Amino acid sequence: MTEAAELPPVPEKAREVFGDRFADAVRYAELLAEAGVQRGLIGPREVPRLWERHLLNCAVLSEVVPEGVTVCDVGSGAGLPGIPLALVREDLKITLLEPLLRRTNFLTEVVELLGLDHVTVVRGRAEEVMGKLPPVHVVTARAVAPLDRLATWGIPLLRPYGEMLALKGDTAEEELKSAATALSKLGAVETSILHVGEGVVDPMSTVVRVEVGESPGGVRFAAKRAKAARTGRARRRR
Repeated sequence: MTEAAELPPVPEKAREVFGDRFADAVRYAELLAEAGVQRGLIGPREVPRLWERHLLNCAVLSEVVPEGVTVCDVGSGAGLPGIPLALVREDLKITLLEPLLRRTNFLTEVVELLGLDHVTVVRGRAEEVMGKLPPVHVVTARAVAPLDRLATWGIPLLRPYGEMLALKGDTAEEELKSAATALSKLGAVETSILHVGEGVVDPMSTVVRVEVGESPGGVRFAAKRAKAARTGRARRRR
């Protein structure tokens, strides 16, 4: 069976969204439909809706990502939303953070094949790399975990006054209410729900934005981050 044959026709909107990188977006869709399915990174039932539900749904996140910032895509999986975002925003420096080897192998192959020089693949869990990776302006995530749990992983990776952008579905408002206390303890100062992709995807993509103050992760993570940084410096001196 050839999974690539199940790919739907490329939506006309994809040409507009991906622009000069349109051919690379098509190749990425083919890789997801072939190697992605074969390696268990996405389910075969997702292939017919790869464009609308996955590539375009993620690419429109670019509407709310500031210009020229650093981004860490937590739990990147098969590269969603990190790779579509990288295809439409070459001004960003993006790290795809993923703990599973088979996924990081796939991500590395995709990044090399598509020539995404502004993208780095890192294997590890968010709690393991804190203090080892430079803090970023923006953390992105999609379908990784409920918001309260996701925040404990993503927010500590931010620079002061950075933001986490989480692609969510119909549960966004409910998750945000449930996570309010946890977010406050993690240093969040403002939250909002955004809808992006008007005229591109229907329904529009829902994004939960969590903005932090001067202490991302709160007091507890500030101490942990400082300890990790000291350990890193000590190792480099050896």
